[in-house]
Amino acid sequence: MNSASSRSRTLKTVGALGMAAATAVLMTGCGQSSDSATSAATSEAAKVVPQKQTTSPSASAQLTEDQKERKKVLDATKVTFDDAATTATGEVAGSKLVDLDLEGVDDDDRAQSPSPTGSGSPTGSASPTGSASPTGSASPTGSASASPGAEGPVWVAEVAEKDGTIHTVRINAVDGKVIEARVDADQDADDKKETADRLAQATQTPQQAAKVATEKKKGTVTSVGLDDNEGNGAIWQVDVVGSDWKKTTFDVDAKNDTIVREETDND
Repeated sequence: MNSASSRSRTLKTVGALGMAAATAVLMTGCGQSSDSATSAATSEAAKVVPQKQTTSPSASAQLTEDQKERKKVLDATKVTFDDAATTATGEVAGSKLVDLDLEGVDDDDRAQSPSPTGSGSPTGSASPTGSASPTGSASPTGSASASPGAEGPVWVAEVAEKDGTIHTVRINAVDGKVIEARVDADQDADDKKETADRLAQATQTPQQAAKVATEKKKGTVTSVGLDDNEGNGAIWQVDVVGSDWKKTTFDVDAKNDTIVREETDND
């Protein structure tokens, strides 16, 4: 009896172990099958519903109105500052550059420029042909001066003779042709002397000042003007527009090319 009972208990134990092993195999198989089915379902769902792409706002959408205007003007401009300066001084024999500005890049330019078509001013009132410009001086040609959009962007230069007599030269910034060249009629003897004295102080050229500014900030030169540094000698004031379409103004000492002031317009 004892031997038979022992064999019976052994068989029961072996059977129980076998059933446990079989159950474990079945459960493992079911788990793998379930995981595989879930993975396949997820894969199929991904094909039907594409993964959402996160897109960043376009660069232009982040620009201010001033920056958009600068971009618009500079995208249309083909004539560089250097070329415009050469054209302007070549228009008046023996002259030197006093000021060169790309219209429309600066806020003041846009505020003062008449309507490109001449049919209406920015305020909505008609701009009569041959009437005084917003600055109070009559247009010498009898028509409103063009702002970017009419004949395209325009370089406006002031060049001075040796005695300080200033001539204004307007240059098409797309094809480089001179639109207009005239002597400024409202200069008196003191104005001419002041210009001549300032030019005599400026031992560095506007091109050298522009080079100093663009070495400090990479970008496009949109304005260069000879000015007085509050009684501390002459300076070249250089505007540079960078790839972010922000404008930085540099005051460069006209004697030694040292930057004495720097200011960035974030608008």
